Amino acid sequence: MAVVDLLELPALLPAYAPIVGLDLGEKTIGVAVSDVTRTVASPLELIRKTKFTDDAKTLFKLMESRGAVGIVIGLPVNMDGTEGPRCQSSRAFGRNLLRLNDLPIAFWDERMSSMAVNRVLIEEADVTRARRADLVDKMAAAWILQGALERLRSAA
Repeated sequence: MAVVDLLELPALLPAYAPIVGLDLGEKTIGVAVSDVTRTVASPLELIRKTKFTDDAKTLFKLMESRGAVGIVIGLPVNMDGTEGPRCQSSRAFGRNLLRLNDLPIAFWDERMSSMAVNRVLIEEADVTRARRADLVDKMAAAWILQGALERLRSAA
């Protein structure tokens, strides 16, 4: 497959199969998964980065266990809409995944996802700083994936 525009993603996927969302951090990869109808995104797991191939194997194993057939990667666009080094890194991560597994990948603007998740965890859930560190990336992945799912629904 290839890296595709988000709105092209559903045509490349079988019906009633989940997709995963990724929040790429410096030390971790937050992973979320959708339900089979691609309506709701849920936090799934936090992958602690080691080597790319090991991280990818862990991701693909998670995807296989959930029957996931595509990936949405959060793209950390700058507030002014430009793409900096972190976007380039995210795009490279997607290209490198394609070298190991032929599946459709799309990107979704993740501006403010981690900030929004932190706000929810602090203000609404009263989660401690130590616990937030373990939750924020996988919850940000769910935030990213949920945004992408809602965009797909609104375009249908």
